[in-house]
Amino acid sequence: MDRPQLADFLRRSRDRLTPADVGLPAGARRRTQGLRREEVAQLAGMSADYYTRLEQQRGPHPSAQLLAALARALRLSDDERDHLYHLAGQAPPRATAGGGHVRPGLLLILDRLYDTPAQVTSDIGDVLAQNPLAMAVFGDNSGRPPGERNIVWRWFTDPGSRDRLAPDQHEHLGRVHAAQLRSVVAARPEDARAAALVRRLLAASPEFAALWAEHDVAVRRADTKTVLHPVVGALELDCEVMLSANHDQRLIVYTARPGSEAAERLQLLRVVGLQDMVGVGG
Repeated sequence: MDRPQLADFLRRSRDRLTPADVGLPAGARRRTQGLRREEVAQLAGMSADYYTRLEQQRGPHPSAQLLAALARALRLSDDERDHLYHLAGQAPPRATAGGGHVRPGLLLILDRLYDTPAQVTSDIGDVLAQNPLAMAVFGDNSGRPPGERNIVWRWFTDPGSRDRLAPDQHEHLGRVHAAQLRSVVAARPEDARAAALVRRLLAASPEFAALWAEHDVAVRRADTKTVLHPVVGALELDCEVMLSANHDQRLIVYTARPGSEAAERLQLLRVVGLQDMVGVGG
């Protein structure tokens, strides 16, 4: 681990960003060029003290999971992310489809969607990034273990994961999840992560096994769903899906029709803020 170079790279990466670049308010009396340390720590989901120690060349060896969070928070390119890993004495993640490093272009769009829920997922259902309103609607996934951030896995193995979605839509959504995963496995038969997820689901969920046997195939695109939020009530949301260039990541934007009751309730959620409740993803 090269502590001086790691500290310098983190500081310079932080300095080149503005609050607007990452969807944060500028605030008053900013004397710091770029982002504050506390803001980077907030975006990465770590303590400000831990991040400060990294910049002061006295922090512990960061884990691969923490480095991935820092790369997302600092909006690093793939090459910059790999450099971060090398400085920290870690091997960079292999360049596989559906990986956990969010495309900078998708993050740039996500940061600017402050008044509507949006999140980035991999094509096999891993939740990779959420904006604050998506956390308020669906719950914050950042505190979950990596294996538990997958929408499809939770849908078929955790009964509570369906509580925030209207019961009359459960069958349809289950079919959508299975059909989307089937399309990924067919397109990338060599993808070990996708194959492993299918094996785990087949062993854990008879419902998934029955849907998988039907061999439905569909790439997830536009849809409509009703979210039953425990604070503001039902939210009827249109879901638009934007695909990355390689189609291995997708930005899902949830919008309410202007003037609708759902739109008013979304605005209320922006005021209420993030609720400390477990969500279902999207």
